[in-house]
Amino acid sequence: MNLKTSITIIIGCLVIFLFVMLPIFISIEKKEDSYVKKFQGSSFSLNDVNNDIITESSFEGPLTAIFFGFTNCPDVCPMTLNNLDLAIKNLDQEKKNKFKVFFVSIDPERDSPEVIKNYLNSFENKIYGITGDPKKIFTMSKSWGILSEKIFTEDGNYLINHSSSIILLKDGKYLSRISHHADYENIFKNINKYLR
Repeated sequence: MNLKTSITIIIGCLVIFLFVMLPIFISIEKKEDSYVKKFQGSSFSLNDVNNDIITESSFEGPLTAIFFGFTNCPDVCPMTLNNLDLAIKNLDQEKKNKFKVFFVSIDPERDSPEVIKNYLNSFENKIYGITGDPKKIFTMSKSWGILSEKIFTEDGNYLINHSSSIILLKDGKYLSRISHHADYENIFKNINKYLR
């Protein structure tokens, strides 16, 4: 078998593979989209860092980002919040006025309003902190498809393993998600795109 015949067979196999697999990939993507879109949040009443009441209506506006995390998180949470802080900083003033960021603690036992306030003060721009009754936090986080579990260490302390994507809303309704693997450029690009 010569080289030309081999290349023709390989190309033919690739075309057949794509013809068979493409509908499967598209179907999986559609299922994932519909799975994610079913998480639409729920009614809630919790406290912000000033002990003021926050409800689902607080998420209304041109663009809102919600990030679930905890102040003792060693890496993903501070890195994601830092990227959101940078994104706010680099938006022009008109877009800044249309964009709100909420940090919801999934560790309300340790993250009191005062603890979250001190934590968020390390960032340059306004990020709203939310905490409150653990059952309400759990219900709210679950309604957005956020999963979390405590991982206890030998000394009795714990970390929390949790979903850590950024949820974007428009007028309080689900718009999109940004993966926690996204770098700053991707986060800024996504946010800027929805603020046009």
